[in-house]
Amino acid sequence: MGTMSLRGVAAVALLALGTLSVTSLAAWPTVASAAETAQSAGNPALVSQIASHLAQAKGVRAQFTQTQTLAAMKQPLVSTGSLLFFRDRGVIWQIDTPYKATYVITDAGVAEVDANGQRVTAHSAQGTRGVAQVSKMMRAMLGGDLSALYSQFDVQAEGSAAQWRMQLTPNQPQIAQSIKGLQMNGGDYLQGLRITLANGDITKLDFAKSAAVTEPTPAERSLLGAP
Repeated sequence: MGTMSLRGVAAVALLALGTLSVTSLAAWPTVASAAETAQSAGNPALVSQIASHLAQAKGVRAQFTQTQTLAAMKQPLVSTGSLLFFRDRGVIWQIDTPYKATYVITDAGVAEVDANGQRVTAHSAQGTRGVAQVSKMMRAMLGGDLSALYSQFDVQAEGSAAQWRMQLTPNQPQIAQSIKGLQMNGGDYLQGLRITLANGDITKLDFAKSAAVTEPTPAERSLLGAP
């Protein structure tokens, strides 16, 4: 399979750090009421502890391995790379193998970056809206605001803030049409994410060498749209 085909099936699947290329997420409902939020949370005290624990880091650098198991392909697709996540700004997602590509994910959507460090491609408007919604929700969660998360998912958590697991099941029909569920695990940082789509396709992300970052470099600030 050529590079362009790989890009088509392996591009940007990092939900917990701000991405998910599922266009039906563009029409998400409004934030749930307090009563609805309470009903959708399994072990809400632990979920709140996890979010507060993760929120201690304003920014994170990490390496990732992404494995996609697709019904249309006999062998899983594996890609590796690195990322920079900034809660208030977005994500820079850099793929190193099996091809090189860099994406910037903000509330405005997804853009591709060329070899000179300039944005060259903005993804489709519908997909952009969906990615922007996911990015905003997940970054709010990692900042300790759980209302948007609960308005979209029923959440079950187990373990402790130091070593935890969460299962997210869509509670909105628009999302359930595309996503069957999400599994997340971690400690001080997010360590693993498994996204199961309604069609049976699975994306698994493993994060390593995570480290807190207080400020991006000037070039990274520019890519994220910061002055």
